[in-house]
Amino acid sequence: MKRKLNNIFLRLSAAFGPQHWWPAENAFEVIVGAILTQNTNWQNVEKALLRLKEQKLLTPKKLAKVRVEKLASLIKSAGYYNLKAARLKFFLRYFLRNYGGSIRRMARRDLADLRQELLGVKGIGPETADSILLYALAKPVFVIDAYTKRIFSRHKLAKEDADYSWLQQLFTRNLKHDVSLFNEYHALLVKLGKDFCRKKNPKCEICPLYGQ
Repeated sequence: MKRKLNNIFLRLSAAFGPQHWWPAENAFEVIVGAILTQNTNWQNVEKALLRLKEQKLLTPKKLAKVRVEKLASLIKSAGYYNLKAARLKFFLRYFLRNYGGSIRRMARRDLADLRQELLGVKGIGPETADSILLYALAKPVFVIDAYTKRIFSRHKLAKEDADYSWLQQLFTRNLKHDVSLFNEYHALLVKLGKDFCRKKNPKCEICPLYGQ
């Protein structure tokens, strides 16, 4: 499995090059984006983030002061805006109460303990928690998403109904625990899933992993 995973990474790297993911100006923006991107595409999230920037609200303390109704209207482009506004508020209360809004203080926590904390925040599931840990806090945790599940099930490396934890361990047991590697590998899988290994009408014959 180690050889297979390494080969996949090398082929995708050669095909796509560096992904420079997650696109954001700072770690807090990554966190907000990770919550907003639930059940929507990144283009919609970018519009919502731009609205928050235009209003000069993209800081923990400023965002915490915004009424949930106004916040919902500002992030409307991200979809499920009322739900996501509430989830942002839940996270902000946790973040300010426990860490005073400091990314540095939060990043000093042990990975396992911090992950459990994040999963205890209403509205934050494993994928969102791990995206925050990896991309905002530079913790060596592999993010699993729908693209990863689809790609690995189609290549017979995982069952279609494989759960999050099982698939995550497939990577963590066979790859070096390196933040840069986990970051780039996940980003490459997202690129592959969006452009080739699509849910409908996949481009199998021109896929970089064709014949893998």
